[in-house]
Amino acid sequence: MSADLRPAHSGAMGGGRGAAVAVTALAKRFVAGGSQITAVDGLTISFEPGSMVAVTGASGSGKSTLLHLVGAIERADSGSIDVDGVQVTELRGKALAAYRRTVGFVFQRFHLLPALTALDNVVAAVLPYKTDFDKRARAREMLAAVGLAGRESSLPGQLSGGQQQRVAIARALMGRPRLLLADEPTGALDSRTGAEVLELLLRLNADHGLTMLIATHERHVADRCQRMIRVADGRLVEDVVRRADAAHSAPIAQA
Repeated sequence: MSADLRPAHSGAMGGGRGAAVAVTALAKRFVAGGSQITAVDGLTISFEPGSMVAVTGASGSGKSTLLHLVGAIERADSGSIDVDGVQVTELRGKALAAYRRTVGFVFQRFHLLPALTALDNVVAAVLPYKTDFDKRARAREMLAAVGLAGRESSLPGQLSGGQQQRVAIARALMGRPRLLLADEPTGALDSRTGAEVLELLLRLNADHGLTMLIATHERHVADRCQRMIRVADGRLVEDVVRRADAAHSAPIAQA
């Protein structure tokens, strides 16, 4: 794959390869049914540039919330998130919006606009913004990079689930992100199609050094990542790092 994935934005978030992420004492609480739920509970962890990390745990464990906080979809109640020296938790207004544009998002349910073609769905990611590239030309390049050359004019309803997820990944790559957050990217797909999407993500990581955080409940997905963390009740309970020569498992003592 020779697609150009260099960051489209200048400044602290531009240039180079994958982003470095550091989370410190992060906490997020929600109120549901009159009760307070702690989704992330004082979490401290860091992710190296170019790493591909599976975030695992049972439903309600906090894995999706962690991704939403790192991507600034949700705002933390306390703690800090540092991405390449940018204090995400301190950003407001235009600076916060600018940060979000440096992050690629992939979701379980694709979130494609049904009335738009594959090409226009990909262009939509950057349509309101000034860019240093031709938007439609780059969208074609991204669709080709995910194996969908020739399907630019197809509507989502004319594509299989796996093809729709590939469009979603192409859309996530439009802004040349250094950080890709994928929330159950294979969860809505059959096993064969899910394996194909996983191989695509692995290739993007290997070829372009994108830092990837993948929330998943599927063990075979986690096993293919360089690192697997497991969260329970919003806390880190296990951290497994896999290397070419060995892997070690480090259970985390709970308070």
